[in-house]
Amino acid sequence: MAQIFHRSTNTVSKVTIYGAVFILGGLGYLIFAVNQSAYYTDVNVARQQPVPFSHKHHVTDVGIDCRYCHTSVEKSSYAGLPTSHTCMSCHSKLFLSSPTLEPVRTSFATDVSLQWTRVNAVPDFVYFDHSIHVTKGIGCTTCHGPIGEMPLTYRANTLYMRWCIDCHNHPERHVRQRADVFKADYVEPPDQLALGRRLVKEYKIKEPKQITDCYTCHR
Repeated sequence: MAQIFHRSTNTVSKVTIYGAVFILGGLGYLIFAVNQSAYYTDVNVARQQPVPFSHKHHVTDVGIDCRYCHTSVEKSSYAGLPTSHTCMSCHSKLFLSSPTLEPVRTSFATDVSLQWTRVNAVPDFVYFDHSIHVTKGIGCTTCHGPIGEMPLTYRANTLYMRWCIDCHNHPERHVRQRADVFKADYVEPPDQLALGRRLVKEYKIKEPKQITDCYTCHR
């Protein structure tokens, strides 16, 4: 019987099969890279705001405590945003003619809230409680990064589920003394793991198996 396919067909078939494997692998890597990139996650990308608020100036230079503006962070799931009244408690005396602060003055005069753009946000199907993290000794900078050094606020971490779970599996790596929770310039001590293990027990942080249960964040 005459040969139907040319002998080179075997070579072409092998090259095609191997090529498809590498192409699919490359495509998978590309999807992963895009998923991790700032283009998709907004990590390190400053968001445009109605007022270019600087945490560096207010927190590091002036020394304002986080809780002065984020008043509900210790008692609520939501950290809260400052009202225009809070801003004007200082800016009724400072920088009175600054055009940058005109939106704040208008908001205060008209009693219409400024429409801030959320920088750190989790999906609607995820439950996150600021108060429990603060109570258990998780500092602001653990999730928000070097917030005291940001002239414009940006997202420091992806906030992906695997990032949260990694912390829940190893809370001793991040737990700090409650007195240090709101320190924007906090630096982990050399004995962080020993300190963390002690605080995990002292603050009664649940076992990783419990705090990585689906119901913890998806209710």
